[in-house]
Amino acid sequence: MPDPLIPATVAFRADGTPYSPRYNDIYHSAVGSLAQAQYVFLQGNGLPGRWQQQRTFTVLEIGFGMGVNFLMTWAAWRADSGRCERLHFVSIEKHPFSAGDLRRAYAATIDDQSIAALAETLAAEWPALAPGIHQLVFEGGSVTLTLVFCDAADALPGLRLRADAFYLDGFAPAKNPEIWTPAIFESLACLASDGATFATYTSAGSVKRALLQAGFQYRKAPGFGWKRAMLVGQIPGSSTRLQPLCE
Repeated sequence: MPDPLIPATVAFRADGTPYSPRYNDIYHSAVGSLAQAQYVFLQGNGLPGRWQQQRTFTVLEIGFGMGVNFLMTWAAWRADSGRCERLHFVSIEKHPFSAGDLRRAYAATIDDQSIAALAETLAAEWPALAPGIHQLVFEGGSVTLTLVFCDAADALPGLRLRADAFYLDGFAPAKNPEIWTPAIFESLACLASDGATFATYTSAGSVKRALLQAGFQYRKAPGFGWKRAMLVGQIPGSSTRLQPLCE
């Protein structure tokens, strides 16, 4: 039997930034959630350019949170005339919001009308808060969101996919160290397509070491907002990369 699911609790700091009382950390920079998603995760993974003219493109995210990264990726896909035929977005979240709390968070933080419309579409399709895999289909089947409500360490070994891009968006390593372990990155490497890219807001030394151990290459990039640096990188092609520990 899976552990009972414990939902996230919506809360806001004095400046209006949503944060998690459980982890004592913010869901996005106070500078803005949409801009952070665009800069860190889309731009950091070379999107939309990398999915153009592809049949299918798969994103694997650790930490769905409010779902802003998915919403911005969906919006970028819709706006791109050269987009891939199918976008598959897979996201793991141990403590998901309820649909009502998602709506409250969106109302307080999203002021772009086009993104707000997508957010309402997502909230209207939001699944029951039960452990396991929940699949939502949009755009007539061209966009699929697979939500995995589970601990990442438990979920990753059971996934059967090839990820083209990784969004590493868990709470900070100092606040939530269990999703930044070498074992997590080894599991990600097992799921990576050749040349898969990643981006993350953090630049912690422990994360750099875990990435290298799993066979990823990284470089520091200018951070978003007041953050000095972030990490982006990729896993080399199968003929050249270090082999991670895979079952």
